[in-house]
Amino acid sequence: MYSENRRGNSLEPHFDSATIADMHFCLTLMFGWILFPFSLYAANPVVGSIEELNQQIRSSQPGTVIRLAPGKYRGGGHFVGLAGSAEKPIVIEAADPANPPLFSAAQGGSGALHLSGCSHVTLRHLRVNGFPANGINADDGGESRKSSTGLRFENLLIENTGPKGNHDALKLSGLERFAVKNCTFAGWGGSGIDMVGCHEGIIEGCTFEGREGFSQDNGVQMKGGSASIVIRNCLFKNAGQRAINLGGSTGLPYFRPANATWEAMDIEVTGCRFTGSLAPVCWVGIDGGHVHGNTIHLPDKWVLRILQENTDSRFVRCRNGRFEKNLIVFDSRVRVFANVGPNTEPGSFTFANNAWFCVDDPGRRPGNLPAPEAGSIVGVDPQLDGDLTTRSNDPQLQGIGAR
Repeated sequence: MYSENRRGNSLEPHFDSATIADMHFCLTLMFGWILFPFSLYAANPVVGSIEELNQQIRSSQPGTVIRLAPGKYRGGGHFVGLAGSAEKPIVIEAADPANPPLFSAAQGGSGALHLSGCSHVTLRHLRVNGFPANGINADDGGESRKSSTGLRFENLLIENTGPKGNHDALKLSGLERFAVKNCTFAGWGGSGIDMVGCHEGIIEGCTFEGREGFSQDNGVQMKGGSASIVIRNCLFKNAGQRAINLGGSTGLPYFRPANATWEAMDIEVTGCRFTGSLAPVCWVGIDGGHVHGNTIHLPDKWVLRILQENTDSRFVRCRNGRFEKNLIVFDSRVRVFANVGPNTEPGSFTFANNAWFCVDDPGRRPGNLPAPEAGSIVGVDPQLDGDLTTRSNDPQLQGIGAR
């Protein structure tokens, strides 16, 4: 690159064409790296108010990531028709997951966020507190022939919703292929998560914790034609009168599909831990429902219920539930193990390989189950620790309960 100056003995730079091309490439690369953070920032804006969030939402497109700065936000964000894609969802998330934004009723609004007719949208690392209606609401916009597809709710904390009446922490209506993961729900009026006409979803790794002063009908409810939903590896702590309501009672105009003959079908509950509640598990107007591999600790009144609340002639009677490989630790408060209501088919239920341990009468066996149980295990102390993990090495308990 350097050559001798013909007018003297010093060396001066002399660039041939190849060297110039190489330098041009290096400069281009360097300026590209300098500009990259600015282009990234422009593609992933950080907002500091609900007004700024609404503004960014209006210009969003598949792949847009909107980050919320730490601080307090009022409620009332209503987003209609947001459409990401499976490969490029629209994401609304905390700019700093360690210090997430707080949507607070004290700042205004009856609910934090409402997604209506949206698809492939993710909400994550957000806090919601104190709203009197619902915490977060997501629906199909009331279009029974359409659905909201691919919504994800991750690492949310929704607390103090209601406190009384049919007011849900997370209200979902008409969703398809959705996920709720690693969220915490604490204190609500109606349901921690209420699903109406939702299909192909998973609720995983979530915590539902009841609080004094809240009516808390149930922790999770799926009804109105809901189907193909898995509730897995969740914790329910005094999570309402019915910790999980498989089914329910829905007005006919709200069913999805409109011609469903059951409140719910093809529901699986597995790997979950329950402590407290009047009844940890209830089947209500459902066809099926597989509850297996869970740990139930000290229910207040019943272990399970089989009910029929929607008695319209088009609906099947509650039937075909399966209760298998669950670990149940109970005490003398449980006098009736299975509360069975009228207009049901309790004889169609299956009970198999459950382990029962009464803390104040170890030899006590479960009574009044609506169908004979095969392979029951009675009187083996699981030695539960504080997080309801089995410490006993008794081989009879292998594969039983939440692991």
